[in-house]
Amino acid sequence: MEPIVLNRSQARKIIIHAAGLSKKAQFGTGTEAVYRVIDHLGYVQLDTNYVVERAHHHAMFARVPDYQTEWLAELGEQGDIFEYFTSDAGFLPMHDFRFSLPVKKAFETQGASLTKRESDLMNQILDHVERDGAVMVGDFENDRVEASSGWWDWRPAKVALERLYLEGKLMISRNSAFQKVYHLPLDVIPQDTDQTMPSDEEYARYVILRTLGALGISSVKEMAWRARRVKGNLVKKELEKMLQSKEALTVSVDGVKGPLYMRSDTDINISIEDELFILSPFDILNVFRARLKDFFDFDYQIECFVPAPKRKFGYFSLPILSGEKFIARMDAKANRKQKVLIIHNIHFEPVEIGQKTINQLVQNLKEFILFNKCQDVTFGRSNNITLLELISQEF
Repeated sequence: MEPIVLNRSQARKIIIHAAGLSKKAQFGTGTEAVYRVIDHLGYVQLDTNYVVERAHHHAMFARVPDYQTEWLAELGEQGDIFEYFTSDAGFLPMHDFRFSLPVKKAFETQGASLTKRESDLMNQILDHVERDGAVMVGDFENDRVEASSGWWDWRPAKVALERLYLEGKLMISRNSAFQKVYHLPLDVIPQDTDQTMPSDEEYARYVILRTLGALGISSVKEMAWRARRVKGNLVKKELEKMLQSKEALTVSVDGVKGPLYMRSDTDINISIEDELFILSPFDILNVFRARLKDFFDFDYQIECFVPAPKRKFGYFSLPILSGEKFIARMDAKANRKQKVLIIHNIHFEPVEIGQKTINQLVQNLKEFILFNKCQDVTFGRSNNITLLELISQEF
């Protein structure tokens, strides 16, 4: 079958709509909208970086205008969502729980072999949770034998808790300080939740459909990334079957290297509104760097992982999307003690930016300041002083 041929504008609109950014409040408002976002995307990445509000809250704020940060915890307490891994840590809808089981099995069977000491400690902790209820790392004495050698040199109790979590023997929630609380699964999972292990084919179909639903248009590499914890997965084989049954379609996009795929029920003539969004680096729209460059001509990299002397735009620059174009990246930090959002740098892309877009950016900045529990803003440098002055004079 011949591929569906799209120009890049059509492709961008499909991608933006799939990401939930085709208009303000695409999923509505309130806690129900937060659930609909997670259910649609299948996974919202969680990140602990707190330079500005954490990535999972930021993703919700961009899509749900009245978003409150406690709503994610409420959905977890209600048993509507849970926290676990796909490619990375994130929140998933509870009705997808069974599809987390292959990942848990992979962590249990594909990880490094346990020493007797590690195995004994895991069993002791599991017995403790079964007997006394949920625990945190701080509930255990510092059992480190040697001094810490760095951030990721966890003490044995932390390692044991994390392994029990990854293997599915414990599940986690978060307290108000964003610290992990480890529970028995039966205390977190609603009784009517399907907990049957999916077949390899079912798991692969789940990954394909979820990836295409969230990305709109995807390569096999991006699908495989979502399943990367499960070695030997059948994503490629199952995709071939879905192409033959026309559940998925091959797509050709002008100027973008293929092969590319989309779901057969995708509206290729979708329209999007001319709205502006300040996005997290970990937003579903931004996590694949090559994809941004291919479809949006936006060469983006989060630079918190780049040595300071090599950074071009700043430690934590936030992509700014207007319509179907990225117009800028903004390196920001929330000073919560002084209640000031510090914008170290706004770098504008080489695209036309009109007064309407400037007005939208100003309004979004005002909302973003409040979202970060700040009351004021300061501006640093920019590659376009004229635009910076137009924006800053509104504050």
